[in-house]
Order: sequence, then C-alpha cells, then structure tokens
Amino acid sequence: MILRHLSPAFLFFLLSCYVPTIAAEDFNCLIEIGKTKFNLTSLNAEQTASRTRITPPTTMLDTVLFNLCDSLKTQDVAEGDQCPSGTRACLTKSNQKQKEDERVVQVIPVAQGDYLDATFSQLYSPHGVSILMHGPPYPDNSVDSNKQSDPKFLSYNGSLAEVEWTHPAACGSQQAEKPPGNDEGSGGDNEEKESRGSGIGWFFLVLLLAFLAYFGLGAYHKYTTYGATGMDLIPHKDFWQEVPYMLSDVASHLCSSVRPRRSSNRGGYIAV
Repeated sequence: MILRHLSPAFLFFLLSCYVPTIAAEDFNCLIEIGKTKFNLTSLNAEQTASRTRITPPTTMLDTVLFNLCDSLKTQDVAEGDQCPSGTRACLTKSNQKQKEDERVVQVIPVAQGDYLDATFSQLYSPHGVSILMHGPPYPDNSVDSNKQSDPKFLSYNGSLAEVEWTHPAACGSQQAEKPPGNDEGSGGDNEEKESRGSGIGWFFLVLLLAFLAYFGLGAYHKYTTYGATGMDLIPHKDFWQEVPYMLSDVASHLCSSVRPRRSSNRGGYIAV
C-alpha cells in the first residue's frame, strides 16, 4: 500500500487485484465493471500505517488511520485531535519529546465524505489496482479579511529591521487584465485595421487560387483535346509570351514621360 498526501488531500492505495479504470462518488468496496464483479468488503476494517522521523531534540510520528469501505469511528480523544465525522482516512502528526507528553501538531483528513470521489485504475507492474480517494483542501485557503494584529518586531541584522504586521489593508484584489489596445477610442481603430488586413489577405489568396485553377484547367484542356506537352500546355501561350515585352514597353513609356527634358542650344530642332 502506498499513501500520498497532496493539497487538496488525497489517499492512494495499491491492492493485489485487477480493476480497469472506473469512478465512484461513494465507494463501498463493491465494484462492477461489465460482467465482472469485485468484492472488497473483506477489507472493511480500520487499518493503521505510520512512520517515524527523527528531528532532534524531538521525534515526529506520522500516522494514517483509514478504512477503505466505511467512515472512521469516533475516538476517545479530544475533538481537535481527530478528523471530523465522515472521514475515511486521517493523517495525524505528533511530536514526541523525552519526559514530556506526546503533542498532536497536525490532523489532516486526507479522504473524506463529499470530497471522496474514489477512482480506480489498473496497475501493470506489479499487477493490481490503485484506489485514489480525495479529501478537502488542507490547510483551509480561506483567510479572515478582518483579522489584524499589532506590528511585531522579528529581527535586526545590523542593516535590515524585519517587522511583521497583519492587517486587512494588505489583502489585495485581482482585476481582470485589460486586453492590449482596448483603450477608449482605440478599440475601433484596431478592429478596423484587423478587418482590413484580413480582407486584403483573403483577396490575394482567392486571386492566387484562381490563377492556379486557370493554369491547371487550361493545361488539362489542351492535354486532353490536343495532346499538348511541355510549354504547349500553357493556356494562351502566345499572350503570356508577349507579357514581358508589354511590361517592358509600359516601363519605358513611364520612364520617358517622367524623365525631365534636356535643354538644347539647337532651338526647335529634335534629333531623329
């Protein structure tokens, strides 16, 4: 068996049994998958797993008390030293010191009631089943926004004084980030530019596709009709051969009309 504690709390078991992935909100140790049934009710008993950590001058004892099939029974200890009702697995951390009574420092419900949402999945090496149970978040993330205290002097190292002060004014609030360029008066311009840019892009894309379709269909027509090959496949080949010369003539005409006329001493005469 392997136990894991996360936040929110989780309890993780490994058992020598094969079960494909399923989920249940209220796990009662009876599992049915298709035509196959599994009965784990023989595990309906409180079990304990613990470990010891040496932390001089004290010793920490971590203990997990759990029952796979039912809630834990109320123990004959202080209410604050045990998990609340409906807990399936409870992690208790105790501090031990010589000649002093054992002191419970943490009580964590790692699998409990409405948070249980037990899930099961197959294990391959070794073959078996994993059971994952959930518990409430620990510690409680809620903060008393009205809690405050006087400033507390913590330390001074000769150059830095550290003071701790709990006050509601330090509880910040988060605001939704403003999208860039969404300032008043600029949103419409940005949307207009984006629309214009996307429209030009679509225009050139359609133009390119039409150009490719023109050449493709024209080549196919000449091949199937006349059996043309090579350069003869180009539709309207004579026209496309003349295009470079036409462009050259247009460019020459534009250049000659823009170029300034030279002054000549031969008034009224033009060289021919």
